Amino acid sequence: MIISRRVWLALAATAVAAAIVLIVHARRRPALHTPVRHEEAPARTETPAWPPAEQWPPAPVLGTPTAGDLARYAKPARIPKILQGGGHDRPAREPLDEATRRHLTRWAAAGLALCLLAAGGQLLEFTVFAKDQPDVYLTEARFGACDSAPCLSAEPEGAPYDPSEPAPGPWAVPDPDCHPPSRTLPVRAPDAKATRAVHRQWRRIERWLETNAPRSRRTLAGPAEPAAVAAVEARMGRRFPDDLRASLLRHDGTLAVKDTWGFGFLGHVTVSAQEMLDTWRGLCDIDDEDYGGTKSDPRSEWWDGRMLPIGYDGVGNHLVVDSVKRDVGETDHEGSMSFAPGGVRIRSYHALLKAVADALEQGGSIGYLKPEAVAGQLEWTVR
Repeated sequence: MIISRRVWLALAATAVAAAIVLIVHARRRPALHTPVRHEEAPARTETPAWPPAEQWPPAPVLGTPTAGDLARYAKPARIPKILQGGGHDRPAREPLDEATRRHLTRWAAAGLALCLLAAGGQLLEFTVFAKDQPDVYLTEARFGACDSAPCLSAEPEGAPYDPSEPAPGPWAVPDPDCHPPSRTLPVRAPDAKATRAVHRQWRRIERWLETNAPRSRRTLAGPAEPAAVAAVEARMGRRFPDDLRASLLRHDGTLAVKDTWGFGFLGHVTVSAQEMLDTWRGLCDIDDEDYGGTKSDPRSEWWDGRMLPIGYDGVGNHLVVDSVKRDVGETDHEGSMSFAPGGVRIRSYHALLKAVADALEQGGSIGYLKPEAVAGQLEWTVR
């Protein structure tokens, strides 16, 4: 909505000007026409000092006006100045032509309508959206407590902040996805079709690594135990997508190999199921609140508990899979989340595997990130 005082003053001036134009045009009278020149009247005759006895009614005391007097006083020049719209020696104003009057009236009406629309919108904003809410501001103590992610304090201005109490109001509520109920999930095998598709892409990646980056190939871990994956799902309160579960059952993250950076996607090291749980807990400890209350968008915040971390880059950023929409995103340690890693949308974990396999075999890239083999290792460079 409009909050600038200058804009409101301009709109008010426009409304006043438009109203004046409309009023003037509504009350404007047509200009006086040039009077018809009359013939010179005969000289004034002398009025007798007293009317004859036979005249009735008697003549006026000041005399009877002659035809010349009537013609002279009927001229526009004798009309008072305020009624003529100018001085005695100024010619009468020419009336505006019909087209000009029509344009002025339309512009004035448009300006007045614009001002009424702005005023109505502001009134709607005041009545609907401007509810009584506590002032939201950053507090130094709260920021220090969060360290890498700024925290919003929703306390009223002037009230002391108590770090032992949750922030009141609707702006910061606990993230329910970071506090799932305790339960046990049975072991479930991934869909067979999804498993075949995932294994097909992994075979392409493994062949390229064995030929071009054998050091990175040696960092790929073996398969995870199905029961271990189910236990992690239960603690995170989320079932993994079938393609992600099938990938963990083929390579459960990476192994630590001396002087070798672990294999991963888009510059991130791939993590195991247990590392996913540990990373998820750590991120929930940093940010376990939904800012904006129950109407917050989990994909617009820096972190939300429904995300599944699948990789890290070592400087605080993480590659994630949205457990609800199943697409791939990336968290930024500066406080944001994007679902276009590398500048492109990746709709699933399987789509990520296929995009990586295509880029490796064809020498291509994924968005602005290009995989290359350097000294037997896979590296991702910005092109």
